[in-house]
Amino acid sequence: MNTQNLIPLIILLLFIPFSVSFSPTDNFLLSCGSYSNASLFNRVFMGDSTNPGSTFLSSDDSISLTYQKPPQNLSTLYHTARVFRSTARYRFNMKKNGTHLVRFHFSPFKAQSTFDLKSAKFNVFVNGVSVLSNFQPPNDVLLKEFILKIESNVLEILFRPVGESGFAFVNALEVFTAPVDFVIDVGARLVGPSGVEEYRNLSSQVLETVHRINVGGLKITPFNDTLWRTWIPDEDYLVFKGAAKPAVSTHTPNYQKGGATREVAPENVYMTAQQMNRENSSLASRFNITWNFPVSPGGGVPHLVRLHFCDIVSPALNLLYFDVYINGYIAYKDLDLSALTIHTLASPVYVDFVTNSVDSGFVQVSVGPSELSSSIRMNAILNGAEIMKMVNDVGTNVVHRRTNLWVLVGSTVGGIGVLFLVVTAFLLGTKCRKNKPKQRTIESVGWTPLSMFGGSSLSRSSEPGSHGLLGMKIPFAEIQSATNNFDRSLIIGSGGFGMVYKGVLRDNVKVAVKRGMPGSRQGLPEFQTEITVLSKIRHRHLVSLVGFCEENSEMILVYEYVEKGPLKKHLYGSSLQTPLSWKQRLEICIGAARGLHYLHTGFAQGIIHRDIKSTNILLDENYVAKVADFGLSRSGPCINETHVSTNVKGSFGYLDPEYYRRQQLTDKSDVYSFGVVLFEVLCGRPAVDPQLAREQVNLAEWGLEWLQKGMVEQIVDPHLVGQIQQNSLKKFCETAEKCLAEYGVDRPAMGDVLWNLEYALQLQESGQQREPHANRHASEEFVSVTNAIIPGNPSTNRRTERDHYNCSSDVSTSQVFSQLMNNEGR
Repeated sequence: MNTQNLIPLIILLLFIPFSVSFSPTDNFLLSCGSYSNASLFNRVFMGDSTNPGSTFLSSDDSISLTYQKPPQNLSTLYHTARVFRSTARYRFNMKKNGTHLVRFHFSPFKAQSTFDLKSAKFNVFVNGVSVLSNFQPPNDVLLKEFILKIESNVLEILFRPVGESGFAFVNALEVFTAPVDFVIDVGARLVGPSGVEEYRNLSSQVLETVHRINVGGLKITPFNDTLWRTWIPDEDYLVFKGAAKPAVSTHTPNYQKGGATREVAPENVYMTAQQMNRENSSLASRFNITWNFPVSPGGGVPHLVRLHFCDIVSPALNLLYFDVYINGYIAYKDLDLSALTIHTLASPVYVDFVTNSVDSGFVQVSVGPSELSSSIRMNAILNGAEIMKMVNDVGTNVVHRRTNLWVLVGSTVGGIGVLFLVVTAFLLGTKCRKNKPKQRTIESVGWTPLSMFGGSSLSRSSEPGSHGLLGMKIPFAEIQSATNNFDRSLIIGSGGFGMVYKGVLRDNVKVAVKRGMPGSRQGLPEFQTEITVLSKIRHRHLVSLVGFCEENSEMILVYEYVEKGPLKKHLYGSSLQTPLSWKQRLEICIGAARGLHYLHTGFAQGIIHRDIKSTNILLDENYVAKVADFGLSRSGPCINETHVSTNVKGSFGYLDPEYYRRQQLTDKSDVYSFGVVLFEVLCGRPAVDPQLAREQVNLAEWGLEWLQKGMVEQIVDPHLVGQIQQNSLKKFCETAEKCLAEYGVDRPAMGDVLWNLEYALQLQESGQQREPHANRHASEEFVSVTNAIIPGNPSTNRRTERDHYNCSSDVSTSQVFSQLMNNEGR
């Protein structure tokens, strides 16, 4: 963030008084394990070891612990803890039903010689709902906040240790009433592959706060929040910082009845924002600002996304229109803040969205210009964001919007329609007997049927062309049959493009069916790109395209079914999978490297994948690796060029930092992403894990740190202990380190990576080193074999199909890789 922009904001915050505290009806603050009161942010926490605090506790086997030598800057609230060696309860008599906030404070320390609180493992229940399962505290202070509706006179919090020698602990508890209408049951929007629908029953959900973000502003401490919350800046979550420009207002917001209140979010949230940075000349005229917020790995978990808006950038009403996207789906089109705020400028509002997390482990939020925006006033803003996980996911009431007008129309014209159908059937029958028409498929009515290189649509009636697309089109009816009409029990994956279903075609061929959904920004361009790329290539280590369907506005891709699914689920996150051996992991990496090497070198320009990650490497029944998901692929630079200039796309944690900074794409960006995958394979953990300590969140940075210490054995997946030959591990780690070089010029080509991985496999199998390669520098241990023939796979080094991918055909390139025409980031 620009320092000059922050100066007026800092001055402003100095003169804003501390917020007047909200006075909740129920307000229980306990300092656990303490014999005296403790203070935090001017709030007094009552010790639970003396009356009246002890009356809330029901436990036959609890211990009060005291931190003997606490750090000087640690609040006294964290100097004590209550430890439970068996099931224990806190009970609170409630004066008022409704929404409440429950907070748990954890700060582990070692006390005496009996308890190291870092080794605790336990479950926590609130009124019978599991809110923490197999919980193990981090090393630092952690606050867990839950928002839930209480419909009885008693609130019970239960701690249950896990295992015979396990124990639970807590440093402090907060239970207090939320403001009226803090969570309301109407108005939320369910966003997903099926579009946007109304979501009800929101207040019945138990919500766990994951992120609370002051967009465009500074950190807000509990001193300046009426509900004693902390709001953190958004900079670390911006996908491309150059797209955003901070906005600051010196005027307090115009709170209006029916809009947001000071309890919903403090004034400071609504007085700052991020807006489109139209001064950045490297960006196209229309672009989005995008944030990636890490959540627990694994898809399909519902989250509440509360976005805060206050128009502090417009000089007058009705000048700002923009679109909001959640996880790549359109969530609010043509948002007009003037209409939401009863035509009052700079009036705070919030909008609630419900969405499922995706496999990437992020909830993505984007704002961008609307089609209604004028070229002069084109802008989009966001003031604040809150991400909350739905813990219990009770039954919801999704309202499918209907209008009674159709009932009236239907009943009015019903009789006429029947008469019309009878007459039409008679006339058609007569005509068919005279001249039987040819069968034809129904083409897409929502967009122009797919056309390659300016030619005809890819229909079954197309003439055979040089691109081998004849016969790849599959009727929608056959795909419906193959997936049992898209039965949800057959879903095997999900992503920004849509759902993936397992299916069986009429010839008993198993397939994976990826169905794009209306509203997905990863729609038509990626659909066209995948068809173009996959119809041109065949390789043992690349997923094959069986066919596609574009009938009735559908965008469906049908692939070969890869039995054992993504590499990711075989490395971590699933206790049902048998751990892969080191030899299997090496063979999988070699297979994926072969597929990538073929992409990079099999054509005159080559193909850059742009989204290499463990979820896009699939394993067949024999654990043969196949690279998948080519929706973001781009043709590489021409012979006389060093890079392709393009907006940044890819996945957080795998993104090449040089590509991210300079927006210049080369095949070395794939090499960087592959280096992250190598560390995933070695360590058995995600590329980004927000649940870990700060220095461990990013796998690439953490892995390189341990490698440079010479202690890489300390981070190897425990399932591999005792399996790896030392020379094999050394060669593998050297390869990963080279892939993760800061600058692309310092990274090896995929051919080099492949050769060195095969070398690591040979070292593992034989324990003996090969003769040094002719191209190997005496001072380097990494083998460079860019021009070598890869052992056992001669086809991967042949350059073929030059006539289809050469630099002289600009039209062909732009149509094949239609991401050129899409300025939005992934």
